Amino acid sequence: MPRFDVTAMGEVMLRLSVPAGERLELARSLDVHPGGAEGNVLVALARLGHRTAWCSGLPTNATGRLIANHLQLAGIDLSCVRWSDEGRTGLYFLEFADPPRNVDVVYDRAASCAACLTPDQIDWDRLMDTRHFHISGITPALSPAGLESTRTALQEARNRHVTCSLDINFRAKMWTPAAARSVLAPLAAEVEILFCGQGDAETVFGFQGTPEQMLASLTRLAPGARIVMSQSDQGIWAVEQGQTLYEAARSVTVVDRLGAGDAMAAGVIHGFLDGDLASGLRYGALLAAMVLTQHGDMLVTTRDEVDSLLATGGGALAR
Repeated sequence: MPRFDVTAMGEVMLRLSVPAGERLELARSLDVHPGGAEGNVLVALARLGHRTAWCSGLPTNATGRLIANHLQLAGIDLSCVRWSDEGRTGLYFLEFADPPRNVDVVYDRAASCAACLTPDQIDWDRLMDTRHFHISGITPALSPAGLESTRTALQEARNRHVTCSLDINFRAKMWTPAAARSVLAPLAAEVEILFCGQGDAETVFGFQGTPEQMLASLTRLAPGARIVMSQSDQGIWAVEQGQTLYEAARSVTVVDRLGAGDAMAAGVIHGFLDGDLASGLRYGALLAAMVLTQHGDMLVTTRDEVDSLLATGGGALAR
């Protein structure tokens, strides 16, 4: 039996934010939360009871330990993390806002320890001692080293018969749609699960049409994969072996807008590991809604709570 159920590689940054109604340029205090696509996915999976491990680079200082403390508290194995006496933690500054203003992000992540991690610094035997490996399109956008490590990871997974998932997760402040398409299209053809939001399908790949038409286009992009396409607050579509699945989004009062896509991906991977993608969509829709009701990118829950909410619908006074 593999050591882990799910492993992932990518950057976790520190999120420094001000609430809606405050402007970042006049901020006197900032809320601090760790966040990063692959790490967010692993946190949710670990809290559902899966054995998980994260690979990245962290500095041996208080900022690196802050991130490690949060991940270890969730139950994630950090033995694949490379610690460095040089380098830094990536940061992003977040200004929440209500319409008509946009929520704005300012990145400060250049030359972070995660971005500088090279394939020869990774313990592939340990990272790939797993049932499943997950990565996002953010990691190859970080740096040339991030791209090389991503390609190596998918090759190592293929060589060891480990299933993989890729979340497109396009970030316009990191690269152009054309650059993302040239890198991510070949990678999408190598995975067993392809996550792609409807907006990313339109922006990065130029796909248009009904959800069914866009799913068909994504299937041609990744013919061997299960396709999972989220429609923001509408729901989640999926295709598995020619069968189309749909799960409506849950109604939610939003406290914090970040992390929903990663929580959704965790729910889908959870179902995939059990051989039930339809169940994964149900978990994914619920986890996405749950993380929107909490502060921070990383979901705090338990398997018992999730299963209870799936069974009852939630919203009651539990006492």
